[in-house]
Amino acid sequence: MLCKWIAGLAAVLCWLAGVPTISAQQVAPSLSERVAAPDREVWQRGLLSLGSSPVDLSFLNAPERPAGKRGFLKAVDGRLAFEDGKVARFWGTNLTANALFRTGRHTVRLQAQRLSRLGFNLVRIHHHDSRWVKPNIFGFEAANTLNLDSQALRSLDWWIKSLGDEGIYVWLDLHVGRAFTADDEIDDFEEIAKDEPSAVAKGFAYINPSIEERMRAFNRAILNHTNHYTGLAYKDDPRIAFVLITNENDLSHYYGNALLPNRNVPRHSARFMAEAALFAERHNLDPRATWRSWEHGPSKLFLNDLEHRFNVRMIDDLRRLGVQVPIATTQIWGDMTLAGLPSMTDGDIVSVNAYGMPNFLQTDPRSERNLAHRVASAAVAGKPLAVTEWNLTPFPAVDRSSLPTYLAAIASLQRWDALMQYAYAQTDLGRVRPANQWEAANDPAMLVMMPAAALLFRQGHVTEGPQEHLLALSASQIIDHPVWPATSESIRTLAERSRMRIALPELPALPWLSPTEPGRQAVTVLDPNADFTSSSKGELCADTGEFCRDWRHGVFTVDTGKSQIASGWIGGRTIELDNVSFDIDTANASVAVQSLDGVPIGQSGHVLISVAAQSVPDPQHPAASMSEPVTGLLHVQAPPGLELFRLSRNGLKEPLATEVSERGYAITLDDTLRSHWLVLE
Repeated sequence: MLCKWIAGLAAVLCWLAGVPTISAQQVAPSLSERVAAPDREVWQRGLLSLGSSPVDLSFLNAPERPAGKRGFLKAVDGRLAFEDGKVARFWGTNLTANALFRTGRHTVRLQAQRLSRLGFNLVRIHHHDSRWVKPNIFGFEAANTLNLDSQALRSLDWWIKSLGDEGIYVWLDLHVGRAFTADDEIDDFEEIAKDEPSAVAKGFAYINPSIEERMRAFNRAILNHTNHYTGLAYKDDPRIAFVLITNENDLSHYYGNALLPNRNVPRHSARFMAEAALFAERHNLDPRATWRSWEHGPSKLFLNDLEHRFNVRMIDDLRRLGVQVPIATTQIWGDMTLAGLPSMTDGDIVSVNAYGMPNFLQTDPRSERNLAHRVASAAVAGKPLAVTEWNLTPFPAVDRSSLPTYLAAIASLQRWDALMQYAYAQTDLGRVRPANQWEAANDPAMLVMMPAAALLFRQGHVTEGPQEHLLALSASQIIDHPVWPATSESIRTLAERSRMRIALPELPALPWLSPTEPGRQAVTVLDPNADFTSSSKGELCADTGEFCRDWRHGVFTVDTGKSQIASGWIGGRTIELDNVSFDIDTANASVAVQSLDGVPIGQSGHVLISVAAQSVPDPQHPAASMSEPVTGLLHVQAPPGLELFRLSRNGLKEPLATEVSERGYAITLDDTLRSHWLVLE
């Protein structure tokens, strides 16, 4: 009764103020209501095999077998290239935790082959050191983290060898979730542990030399380790193309707060406060503002400098050790602002983690952000960019099939260098597990569109933006104000329209920072809140004209010679692209039509068609998934004489009937198809 009385009072007050009220009939349906399928009996079950892939893009990796044959990867003039001069571009995923240590050798081989067939050429090794992983790199329930377990190393060796044999490179994290123990001889450990037997200690490495030394010792141990199967030390193996010093472990926005005086770590806080006072005195800054890590202003300069000094020591140690590949420090992640970027440039490559929310295609870029904007905000001029993690949350987002090709198209326009979906697997790949946030290996909605995205990105079906836009804000704007996608319309609207980079200004308090050179051939943007949508139709298109996002309807299209894609809320509308027309009935779906033989679709004799909609764990068989079938009609204009086949779960080609009209090959999609992939050849 009280709730009803309050609601009634609110309605009266709105009426008196002239504010329109919304009736129950006007409330927009929820996402689940919009995609509700009345008859789940026709949903497809068992269309994926965890041990293989019906679609085969391994030809993309054939020139790289074995990985490393081109020499070590380098960061050169803001791009990635191998020693032989070949420019590199990576479409990857994450292998984490128990998937690394519990997967049997034969299954590892099969999974490396499957990853190659799916179009991946990079795998990130992650959560190998985290305390919740049993066993982890230190063994099973080890008393300390001072020694690496020989059997765990043998497991990593085999993964690296098997992936490399398939032309797949490795991104190696050095520190993720390592939990130090009292036996690790950490100074003032009791402060960090707070009566617990172990502590992850994020942030403390920057101020505690003993933690830094343990991290360096780990780096020496793993990078000097000789792979049992290749005969090469990790530091000498060009299959390992990147290393990351520490995962999501910044000071400037998150873990600097762990060192504050009110956090009950008095000896660490004393060091932190002393460093802040010295920095403030040296640069004539307000000493009271310099240590207040949660505020923008002088604290961001101090925290960047403290990170920088740690980064330099760690990088110098890695280079002395003999590491030749690009090094990343940590990531831009979460709600970090541009004020976190200066110390990230210590590395050879900037890394970012980006997670989005469902219905991301309907975000109005003039006022709302999505995960692509998060990535764009980390693209520093003159530095390659890696997305070490990307995904939608929470699982199961009904529109996650739209994300791979959406992100791949933007990455191509922006010329981002490496993207890694999070995650392919975190458990034993020899056992079928329910699809979840961290297990895309058995998730049709996400996995089906990954080959389409790999093809688009790795072959450059969407071209690089012809004109760079440089967001060149002042030192005060970047340091004193929280500029990031939530507060910058320029970032949000440029990310999907034009090739964009962030310029870093000269910061006198950070003399080690290399500001962006003024002579770049770019359109300079000085206003963080300019509107670059240039359309009144609720549509944002790349300046190449090759893709558009209609945010009013939540529809994303790619229209290039070799990739023509429609995704999002495409049900009930006709979408006409250059060689393909889509008449899809399924409310939210993704359909990609692509050339596999390197020529435009209209001339191609080998066309791949990928179709996906929502999927959920099967309530009758939770380890399996059930997928909503995509229904509707496609017309594909391609050379005469082609036949249509569906790819079964084991890769067999099964012929299907099709009709030919002036609109092209008419392809009916219905609930009898029982496949996510078709080929015209």
